[in-house]
Amino acid sequence: MAGTDRRAVRRARRSRPTIFNSALDVERWTFDVFGKHRMKRYLITGASRGIGRAIAEKLAVEDTVLLLHGRDTVALAQTRKAVEPRCAKVILLVHDLAKVSGVSDLIAQVGSGPIDLLVNNAGVAVVKPFTEITPIEWEQTVGVNITAPFLLTQRFVPRMPPGSSVVNILSVAAKTAFPNWSAYCMSKFALEGFSRCVREELRDRKIRVINVYPAATDTEIWDRVEGRWPREKMMSATQVADAVTFALARPTDTLVESIMLSSLAGNL
Repeated sequence: MAGTDRRAVRRARRSRPTIFNSALDVERWTFDVFGKHRMKRYLITGASRGIGRAIAEKLAVEDTVLLLHGRDTVALAQTRKAVEPRCAKVILLVHDLAKVSGVSDLIAQVGSGPIDLLVNNAGVAVVKPFTEITPIEWEQTVGVNITAPFLLTQRFVPRMPPGSSVVNILSVAAKTAFPNWSAYCMSKFALEGFSRCVREELRDRKIRVINVYPAATDTEIWDRVEGRWPREKMMSATQVADAVTFALARPTDTLVESIMLSSLAGNL
Protein backbone atom coordinates (compact mmCIF):
# COMPACT_ATOMS: atom_id res chain seq x y z
CA MET A 1 0.00 0.00 0.00
CA ALA A 2 1.38 3.40 -0.91
CA GLY A 3 2.54 5.69 1.86
CA THR A 4 -0.20 8.20 1.10
CA ASP A 5 -2.86 5.51 1.34
CA ARG A 6 -1.47 4.29 4.65
CA ARG A 7 -1.61 7.79 6.12
CA ALA A 8 -5.17 8.25 4.87
CA VAL A 9 -6.26 5.03 6.53
CA ARG A 10 -4.60 6.04 9.79
CA ARG A 11 -6.33 9.41 9.74
CA ALA A 12 -9.64 7.69 9.14
CA ARG A 13 -9.04 5.30 12.02
CA ARG A 14 -8.19 8.18 14.37
CA SER A 15 -11.27 10.14 13.32
CA ARG A 16 -13.67 7.65 14.89
CA PRO A 17 -13.69 6.64 18.57
CA THR A 18 -12.22 3.30 19.60
CA ILE A 19 -13.91 1.51 22.48
CA PHE A 20 -11.79 -0.77 24.67
CA ASN A 21 -13.70 -3.30 26.76
CA SER A 22 -10.65 -5.07 28.15
CA ALA A 23 -6.87 -5.03 28.33
CA LEU A 24 -6.87 -7.58 25.51
CA ASP A 25 -8.66 -5.08 23.28
CA VAL A 26 -5.89 -2.56 23.98
CA GLU A 27 -3.21 -5.09 23.06
CA ARG A 28 -4.94 -6.12 19.85
CA TRP A 29 -5.37 -2.53 18.77
CA THR A 30 -1.64 -1.81 19.04
CA PHE A 31 -0.86 -4.27 16.28
CA ASP A 32 -1.06 -2.46 12.95
CA VAL A 33 -3.62 -3.82 10.47
CA PHE A 34 -0.98 -3.74 7.76
CA GLY A 35 0.95 -6.74 9.02
CA LYS A 36 3.45 -7.50 11.76
CA HIS A 37 4.33 -3.90 12.51
CA ARG A 38 3.70 -3.16 16.18
CA MET A 39 3.04 0.37 17.30
CA LYS A 40 5.32 1.74 20.00
CA ARG A 41 3.72 2.04 23.43
CA TYR A 42 4.90 4.75 25.80
CA LEU A 43 3.67 4.86 29.40
CA ILE A 44 4.03 8.17 31.25
CA THR A 45 2.92 8.62 34.85
CA GLY A 46 1.91 12.01 36.15
CA ALA A 47 0.95 13.19 32.66
CA SER A 48 -1.91 15.47 33.71
CA ARG A 49 0.26 18.55 33.75
CA GLY A 50 3.79 19.87 34.22
CA ILE A 51 6.76 17.76 33.20
CA GLY A 52 4.65 14.70 32.40
CA ARG A 53 2.43 16.61 30.00
CA ALA A 54 5.44 18.28 28.37
CA ILE A 55 7.07 14.88 27.80
CA ALA A 56 3.85 13.52 26.30
CA GLU A 57 3.69 16.46 23.91
CA LYS A 58 7.26 15.82 22.80
CA LEU A 59 6.69 12.08 22.27
CA ALA A 60 3.39 12.34 20.39
CA VAL A 61 4.26 10.98 16.95
CA GLU A 62 2.55 8.80 14.37
CA ASP A 63 2.51 5.05 15.08
CA THR A 64 2.87 5.65 18.81
CA VAL A 65 0.31 4.79 21.48
CA LEU A 66 0.55 7.04 24.52
CA LEU A 67 -0.61 5.55 27.81
CA LEU A 68 -1.03 8.56 30.04
CA HIS A 69 -1.55 8.30 33.78
CA GLY A 70 -3.00 10.94 36.05
CA ARG A 71 -5.55 11.46 38.82
CA ASP A 72 -7.00 14.79 37.70
CA THR A 73 -9.41 13.70 34.98
CA VAL A 74 -9.99 17.23 33.70
CA ALA A 75 -6.27 18.03 33.39
CA LEU A 76 -5.57 14.61 31.90
CA ALA A 77 -8.25 15.20 29.28
CA GLN A 78 -6.50 18.44 28.38
CA THR A 79 -3.25 16.55 27.87
CA ARG A 80 -5.10 14.10 25.67
CA LYS A 81 -6.56 16.93 23.59
CA ALA A 82 -3.08 18.37 23.07
CA VAL A 83 -1.40 15.14 21.90
CA GLU A 84 -4.12 13.04 20.28
CA PRO A 85 -4.00 14.67 16.83
CA ARG A 86 -0.31 13.78 16.48
CA CYS A 87 -0.20 10.16 17.66
CA ALA A 88 -1.93 6.90 16.83
CA LYS A 89 -3.89 6.61 20.06
CA VAL A 90 -4.13 7.94 23.59
CA ILE A 91 -5.21 5.74 26.49
CA LEU A 92 -5.96 7.41 29.82
CA LEU A 93 -5.05 5.66 33.06
CA VAL A 94 -6.78 7.22 36.06
CA HIS A 95 -5.43 5.47 39.14
CA ASP A 96 -4.10 6.38 42.60
CA LEU A 97 -0.44 5.38 42.70
CA ALA A 98 -0.26 6.01 46.44
CA LYS A 99 -2.02 2.67 46.87
CA VAL A 100 -0.67 -0.71 45.75
CA SER A 101 -4.18 -1.54 44.55
CA GLY A 102 -4.12 1.54 42.31
CA VAL A 103 -0.83 0.47 40.78
CA SER A 104 -2.23 -3.02 40.24
CA ASP A 105 -5.29 -1.57 38.50
CA LEU A 106 -3.06 0.49 36.21
CA ILE A 107 -0.99 -2.57 35.34
CA ALA A 108 -4.14 -4.54 34.57
CA GLN A 109 -5.47 -1.80 32.28
CA VAL A 110 -2.19 -1.55 30.38
CA GLY A 111 -2.28 -5.30 29.75
CA SER A 112 0.46 -7.78 28.99
CA GLY A 113 1.68 -6.25 25.74
CA PRO A 114 5.23 -4.87 25.71
CA ILE A 115 6.03 -1.30 26.70
CA ASP A 116 8.79 0.45 24.78
CA LEU A 117 9.18 3.36 27.19
CA LEU A 118 8.30 3.81 30.84
CA VAL A 119 8.54 7.32 32.27
CA ASN A 120 8.30 7.34 36.07
CA ASN A 121 7.33 10.96 36.55
CA ALA A 122 4.45 11.04 39.05
CA GLY A 123 5.44 12.43 42.41
CA VAL A 124 4.22 14.13 45.56
CA ALA A 125 6.04 16.64 47.72
CA VAL A 126 5.46 17.17 51.42
CA VAL A 127 7.27 20.32 52.50
CA LYS A 128 7.37 20.89 56.24
CA PRO A 129 9.66 20.25 59.22
CA PHE A 130 10.17 16.52 59.75
CA THR A 131 8.58 16.78 63.19
CA GLU A 132 5.27 17.78 61.55
CA ILE A 133 5.08 15.07 58.87
CA THR A 134 2.11 12.77 59.51
CA PRO A 135 2.25 9.00 58.98
CA ILE A 136 -0.27 9.33 56.14
CA GLU A 137 1.89 11.94 54.37
CA TRP A 138 4.95 9.73 54.80
CA GLU A 139 3.14 6.68 53.42
CA GLN A 140 1.80 8.64 50.44
CA THR A 141 5.28 9.90 49.65
CA VAL A 142 6.74 6.42 49.79
CA GLY A 143 3.84 4.98 47.79
CA VAL A 144 3.90 7.43 44.88
CA ASN A 145 7.61 8.28 44.75
CA ILE A 146 9.17 4.87 45.51
CA THR A 147 6.78 1.92 45.54
CA ALA A 148 4.90 2.81 42.36
CA PRO A 149 8.05 3.22 40.20
CA PHE A 150 9.40 -0.02 41.68
CA LEU A 151 6.24 -1.99 40.89
CA LEU A 152 5.84 -0.53 37.40
CA THR A 153 9.48 -1.14 36.53
CA GLN A 154 9.34 -4.66 37.94
CA ARG A 155 6.18 -5.45 35.98
CA PHE A 156 6.92 -3.93 32.57
CA VAL A 157 10.69 -4.24 32.12
CA PRO A 158 10.73 -8.05 31.72
CA ARG A 159 8.64 -7.68 28.54
CA MET A 160 10.53 -4.71 27.12
CA PRO A 161 12.33 -5.40 23.83
CA PRO A 162 15.99 -4.44 23.38
CA GLY A 163 16.33 -0.73 22.70
CA SER A 164 13.60 0.20 25.16
CA SER A 165 14.09 2.77 27.91
CA VAL A 166 13.08 3.57 31.47
CA VAL A 167 13.20 7.27 32.36
CA ASN A 168 13.06 8.32 35.99
CA ILE A 169 12.30 11.96 36.69
CA LEU A 170 14.23 12.50 39.89
CA SER A 171 15.38 15.87 41.24
CA VAL A 172 18.42 17.66 42.56
CA ALA A 173 16.81 16.56 45.83
CA ALA A 174 18.15 13.09 45.03
CA LYS A 175 21.66 14.51 45.45
CA THR A 176 21.28 17.38 47.90
CA ALA A 177 19.59 17.80 51.28
CA PHE A 178 17.17 20.69 51.76
CA PRO A 179 15.61 21.73 55.08
CA ASN A 180 11.89 20.92 55.35
CA TRP A 181 12.09 18.60 52.33
CA SER A 182 13.10 15.48 54.25
CA ALA A 183 10.30 13.20 53.00
CA TYR A 184 10.77 14.30 49.39
CA CYS A 185 14.57 14.02 49.52
CA MET A 186 14.31 10.61 51.15
CA SER A 187 12.09 9.33 48.34
CA LYS A 188 14.29 10.70 45.58
CA PHE A 189 17.47 9.33 47.19
CA ALA A 190 15.77 5.93 47.40
CA LEU A 191 14.55 5.94 43.80
CA GLU A 192 17.99 6.94 42.58
CA GLY A 193 19.61 4.02 44.39
CA PHE A 194 17.05 1.58 43.05
CA SER A 195 17.26 2.82 39.47
CA ARG A 196 21.06 2.81 39.38
CA CYS A 197 21.07 -0.85 40.42
CA VAL A 198 18.40 -1.69 37.85
CA ARG A 199 20.48 0.02 35.16
CA GLU A 200 23.34 -2.37 35.79
CA GLU A 201 21.01 -5.37 35.72
CA LEU A 202 19.57 -4.35 32.35
CA ARG A 203 22.73 -3.49 30.44
CA ASP A 204 23.04 -6.97 28.93
CA ARG A 205 19.43 -6.76 27.74
CA LYS A 206 20.13 -3.46 25.94
CA ILE A 207 17.50 -1.59 27.96
CA ARG A 208 18.47 1.93 28.97
CA VAL A 209 17.75 3.47 32.38
CA ILE A 210 17.96 7.25 32.22
CA ASN A 211 17.83 9.40 35.35
CA VAL A 212 16.94 13.07 35.07
CA TYR A 213 17.74 15.47 37.90
CA PRO A 214 15.98 18.81 37.37
CA ALA A 215 16.48 21.74 39.67
CA ALA A 216 13.42 23.78 40.62
CA THR A 217 10.95 23.63 37.75
CA ASP A 218 7.96 25.91 37.39
CA THR A 219 5.04 23.50 37.67
CA GLU A 220 1.79 23.39 39.63
CA ILE A 221 3.52 21.59 42.50
CA TRP A 222 4.63 24.99 43.80
CA ASP A 223 0.99 26.06 44.15
CA ARG A 224 0.81 23.72 47.13
CA VAL A 225 4.12 24.69 48.74
CA GLU A 226 4.02 27.43 51.35
CA GLY A 227 6.34 30.38 51.05
CA ARG A 228 7.44 32.76 48.32
CA TRP A 229 9.43 31.11 45.55
CA PRO A 230 11.06 32.88 42.57
CA ARG A 231 9.16 30.89 39.96
CA GLU A 232 10.17 33.32 37.23
CA LYS A 233 13.75 32.09 37.67
CA MET A 234 12.85 28.40 37.52
CA MET A 235 13.19 26.15 34.51
CA SER A 236 10.15 25.30 32.46
CA ALA A 237 8.67 21.82 32.13
CA THR A 238 9.41 22.02 28.41
CA GLN A 239 13.13 22.38 29.11
CA VAL A 240 13.06 19.15 31.12
CA ALA A 241 11.09 17.40 28.37
CA ASP A 242 13.65 18.58 25.81
CA ALA A 243 16.40 16.87 27.83
CA VAL A 244 14.39 13.64 28.00
CA THR A 245 13.75 13.56 24.26
CA PHE A 246 17.43 14.29 23.60
CA ALA A 247 18.47 11.26 25.66
CA LEU A 248 15.88 9.03 24.01
CA ALA A 249 16.96 10.14 20.54
CA ARG A 250 20.49 8.80 21.02
CA PRO A 251 21.35 5.55 19.18
CA THR A 252 20.04 2.58 21.14
CA ASP A 253 23.59 1.49 22.00
CA THR A 254 24.29 4.90 23.56
CA LEU A 255 23.15 5.50 27.13
CA VAL A 256 22.80 8.94 28.64
CA GLU A 257 22.84 7.70 32.22
CA SER A 258 22.18 10.93 34.08
CA ILE A 259 21.08 14.43 33.17
CA MET A 260 21.60 17.23 35.67
CA LEU A 261 19.53 20.30 34.82
CA SER A 262 19.65 23.65 36.53
CA SER A 263 18.81 27.26 35.92
CA LEU A 264 21.66 29.71 35.48
CA ALA A 265 20.22 31.33 38.60
CA GLY A 266 21.34 28.24 40.55
CA ASN A 267 19.35 26.07 42.96
CA LEU A 268 16.40 28.04 44.27
